[in-house]
Amino acid sequence: MMSVSKPAALADELVCEFVGQAHGSLDRVRELLDQEPRLLDAAWDWGGGDWETALGAAAHMGRRDIAQYLLDRGARLDLFSAAMMGYVEIVRSVLAAQPSARHAPGPHGIPLEAHARAGGEAAADVLAFLTGGE
Repeated sequence: MMSVSKPAALADELVCEFVGQAHGSLDRVRELLDQEPRLLDAAWDWGGGDWETALGAAAHMGRRDIAQYLLDRGARLDLFSAAMMGYVEIVRSVLAAQPSARHAPGPHGIPLEAHARAGGEAAADVLAFLTGGE
């Protein structure tokens, strides 16, 4: 069996800071991602399996600017960030394929509907879909 070498794991402190800063500081997110591009999809466990990426942090905080920056850099889009960004066709498609995802908890246990609410006017169609108003 051939072994594949992997780069060293990212420092816990760096991942924690990156995800934490993605809750509100676009400037710091840019600095950290420029410093270490592998942070883009890194996830932090806040405890008890409460895993969160920077995109997940930006999504539940309604920080479209941070989310868009991360998506532009190639972050992996998930259902919760799609809801906050207002990507109603993606949300519809995922829920058609996996209806139980509607009730899956996001980071910190925050539900899908709350992510759509955090998206404001840009996510109004998603919120209407999720609340049956569409």
